Amino acid sequence: MADDRYEANLRRIGFGVTVGFVYGAVLRFGFGWENKVFQVVTLGFVLLTPFAMGFITVFVIERRRSQRIWTWFLYPWIPVLAGVAGAGIMLWEGMICIAMFIPIALVAATVGGVAAGLIGRMVRSRASRNASLVCVVCLPLLITPVEHPLFSQRDLRSVESSIDIKASPALVWSNIERVPRIQTSELEPSWSHAIGFPNPVEATLSKEGVGGVRNASFEGGVLFIETIDIWQPEHRLGFAIQAQTDRIPNTTLDEHVRVGGQYFDVLHGDYELESLGHGITRLHLRSLHRVSTDLNWYAHLWTDSIMQNLQVRILRVIRQRCEQAEAHEQG
Repeated sequence: MADDRYEANLRRIGFGVTVGFVYGAVLRFGFGWENKVFQVVTLGFVLLTPFAMGFITVFVIERRRSQRIWTWFLYPWIPVLAGVAGAGIMLWEGMICIAMFIPIALVAATVGGVAAGLIGRMVRSRASRNASLVCVVCLPLLITPVEHPLFSQRDLRSVESSIDIKASPALVWSNIERVPRIQTSELEPSWSHAIGFPNPVEATLSKEGVGGVRNASFEGGVLFIETIDIWQPEHRLGFAIQAQTDRIPNTTLDEHVRVGGQYFDVLHGDYELESLGHGITRLHLRSLHRVSTDLNWYAHLWTDSIMQNLQVRILRVIRQRCEQAEAHEQG
């Protein structure tokens, strides 16, 4: 008898998880058309869809038999993670988008699950409980069409990294005005690369001075045209950046995180050399990038971190090359 109740409960859990998953999959497919009203990078999808998935899952499971409270926190994760895996398999999303979506989606799903559990326990009227379900199911579709004018922002973010190098400013300058091809062995392992951001390859220079053009290339066909607007040898090198967006394949950066796309762009870069004496040069690298979403408060946590991680990797390559060259000259 106990085994029958256990199996019935497992079926109930499986049914609730399936309903939550199907709901999320239908919305992802519908939002995937990327029309002007229903877009993926919105509060309605990123925040409210996993909230609704968690709510639906727990609501269905709790409908006939109360579960332990801890299940309200964890069962909502199952349809969300299954949906993320499905989106990856179907190539609807790249690794960067998936990594950015999972933390906020799991939190939202848990909140939805807890809300459903509390409503199931505290609201006695069946009609009221069902009404709450209908409201939550419709919430992403109601909020998304009206959120953009209220929450859309265009933020400019500046990120700075620095590193101390045991080499002269002249030697450091020669390694930043042009960057010969970077071998994979020169690059340290990186979490940003692990989630899909391509490795830097090289930077060429058409001519020295203001107006010169650097072609900064990355793996996967990513190319930045960098027009020099600050040229102070052994002191400062600045350049406006134009991403060759049309040349970036979806297999490298999908449309939601594509540099130069609707949501993200890198606008300017700036190297500054600071002589500390005793043969040490401090090299600063600054970048200016744009974030344009309905949830910039969350998106810029990722864009700032990715840019910081990328800049540190580049600076470490430059340090290694400069210090090796300095040691060779002294040897």
